[in-house]
Amino acid sequence: MEPFFIGSQIYRGSSYGRLHPLSIPRVPTVIDLCRAMGWLDEARYRTSPRAKPAALLGFHTPDYVQALVAAEAAQEVSDAVRLRHGLGDMSNPVFPEMYRRPATAVGGGLLAAELVAQGGVVYNPGGGTHHGLPDRASGFCYLNEPVLTIQRLLAMGLRRVAYVDIDAHHCDGVAVAFDGSDAVRMISVHEDRRWPFTGALEDTGGGAAFNLPVPRGFNDSEFALALDEMILPAVAAFAPDAIYLQCGADAVTEDPLSRLALSNRSHWRAVRDLSALAPRLIVAGGGGYNPWTVARLWSGVWATLSGQEIPDRLPDIASAVLRGLGWVRKVQPSEALLTTLRDAPRDGPVRDELRRGVAQLRARL
Repeated sequence: MEPFFIGSQIYRGSSYGRLHPLSIPRVPTVIDLCRAMGWLDEARYRTSPRAKPAALLGFHTPDYVQALVAAEAAQEVSDAVRLRHGLGDMSNPVFPEMYRRPATAVGGGLLAAELVAQGGVVYNPGGGTHHGLPDRASGFCYLNEPVLTIQRLLAMGLRRVAYVDIDAHHCDGVAVAFDGSDAVRMISVHEDRRWPFTGALEDTGGGAAFNLPVPRGFNDSEFALALDEMILPAVAAFAPDAIYLQCGADAVTEDPLSRLALSNRSHWRAVRDLSALAPRLIVAGGGGYNPWTVARLWSGVWATLSGQEIPDRLPDIASAVLRGLGWVRKVQPSEALLTTLRDAPRDGPVRDELRRGVAQLRARL
């Protein structure tokens, strides 16, 4: 079956605010770059619906959903709502689309579940909002799209779903939802001693979770070890009916919100190798706060899913998309970030602490 790409106009021009890490355009740039490359025609593109409030109640509380809708309408929150629900603080600010944008991401996830019902691959780069909690916004995530999408897959009759998360930050909201689950296996590789400070190696999530905190400077060689020796075996042993891959782009060297050192090649290899392990695959976005690295990494994800050849150098029409980006940080991107998609390999030594962590998780299989 042909893969599908889910997007929406709501991401174009929508921002959490000029100084917020999510002030940058992400999904629109990926769409524009993939179209400039001739990789995304209308036959493969699907417009994301917006999830209605009732569709959010499988994980989120009615009071929280009501508060989120009301905050968007009023464009302000009371101190009581801010304290209880985490709305209107620096991480989760009030902005014009603060309900409609995350609800569209959830709608994209629910559509993805329906599209893979009989098998196939769907890409929803606006999704992956893995920090959202039942009664509050957290970590830039107002709603937890991965949880709601996986719940939909299970409600459709799937028996087992493997959730793989390679974002730089631990998937704390997903862990809350599926603690102790027999139907969901959660596998997370994330930076150690980094917010939200959950996902310790010893945290098994009631038997459902395989957590691998990794040290600063985590490189491609170390990712390859984790993928080959832990992630792929843990997924294969679970024999899932579907895989959900949260492909956050914040673990690469240039990202400002992590201290990891991956190239985008690691993410693309994870996409390729995981696609062989289940009849259904949903890939979502997540973190990623450098406009050039997010656009390149996520566009390469679509190229991998749709079988496109990634050239060594971008044609001028695609390079123009990257050259048109700006950033409040006033960072000057390298020429490689403007003219290529594929990073140079970022290999390095494989540290003993990583080997021990992988071996400890592998022993649970």
